[in-house]
Amino acid sequence: MGLKSFVEVQLNSQFPLENLPYGVFRTSPNSEPRTGVAIGDSVLDLSVIASASLFDGPLLKNSDCFNQPNLNKFLKLGRPAWKEARATLQKLLSDTEPTLRDDASLRQEALQPMDKVEMLLPVAVGDYTDFYSNINHATNCGLMFRGSENPIKPNWFCLPIAYHGRASSIVVSGTDIVRPRGQDRPKGNSPPYFGPSLKMDFELEMAAVVGPGNELGKPVDVNEAADHIFGLVLMNDWSARDIQGWECVPLGPFLGKSFGTTISPWIVTLDALEPFVCDAPKQNPPPLPYLAEKESRNYDIELEVFIKPAGQEQSYAVTKSNFKHLYWTISQQLAHHTVNGCNLRPGDLLGSGTMSGPEPGTYGSLLELTWNGTKPLSLGGVTRTFIEDGDEVIFTGYCKGNDYTVGFGKCSGKILPSPS
Repeated sequence: MGLKSFVEVQLNSQFPLENLPYGVFRTSPNSEPRTGVAIGDSVLDLSVIASASLFDGPLLKNSDCFNQPNLNKFLKLGRPAWKEARATLQKLLSDTEPTLRDDASLRQEALQPMDKVEMLLPVAVGDYTDFYSNINHATNCGLMFRGSENPIKPNWFCLPIAYHGRASSIVVSGTDIVRPRGQDRPKGNSPPYFGPSLKMDFELEMAAVVGPGNELGKPVDVNEAADHIFGLVLMNDWSARDIQGWECVPLGPFLGKSFGTTISPWIVTLDALEPFVCDAPKQNPPPLPYLAEKESRNYDIELEVFIKPAGQEQSYAVTKSNFKHLYWTISQQLAHHTVNGCNLRPGDLLGSGTMSGPEPGTYGSLLELTWNGTKPLSLGGVTRTFIEDGDEVIFTGYCKGNDYTVGFGKCSGKILPSPS
């Protein structure tokens, strides 16, 4: 039996009392951004709760972290403060607690209808790193571009491979993405193609949101890394496969990735995900000591991708996967990121890499689903090898509990034509 809130929560809601994901919203285009948590079809304004002195625990009583335009200051406080906030909010929103339930004016000020607010980026992202930590995706890409003899390079099994992404082009769900322009490899003796990307793709990812960072020169122990991760968001790390393929050797992704990355507006905390912990895949060879976890944990999060073709009202499911397929865990990713002394900061994002399952219907990109354009997908009378102008891509993610669902909302974006 799930927890019960005085706020109405439908049985199929992704935002029950067990979840309480954090986000940032505004009530009108000219209003100030406010921090909030989702409960049912409402958003609880945390600045109102703070102003009413209802955060009365020792860590949050005198803090102004919920009177900020983003969640960074709250993230910096660390896990004890996060747990205190969660306990306070679950109590305030429960059906047995009268403080907010029976105060009509406070309730009206604090609870906003979710469909009446605009969601914004929940954090100020200072830095963004994208990992390549799913063995199914790495294998598929290797088979396509290197052949069956050596699809994955040996170093992939020794360390979490990653590259530094572009934080400035991270946008919140619902933001349009303009098709990028760039070069593609030349054909024969011709010069390289230059123009709009002809191989626009999605990448089904999640991202860890960094809480307290670490000082420059001081690595984070892998068994303490989870205390530096606030929660997870859905992430679409859009890819221009043609631009990427021509530029990536010898230094890796650049223009083929930096034009846009979409995240969901709600950060689901690791505390809310705790009931859905599962064992991570066995790693062979065993990781080096600095990556060896006492308990190697993943999360059982169902992921799904839909495409709504241009000019159509219906969207079509194209793949289903799960976050549990992550080979290198988020704790290992963070520990490896800092082992050289690199300092992380509150609000930094660590992308998981494309989350592909083991079968064709579970692949996390069109590159894999259409096998680099050789096997078109059928979507309601039209076909797609890659994303066309006007297509909208929608990610969803959720965990199923006993009589409740912990969800992330949606992560969506539409591709607009490249400027002439």
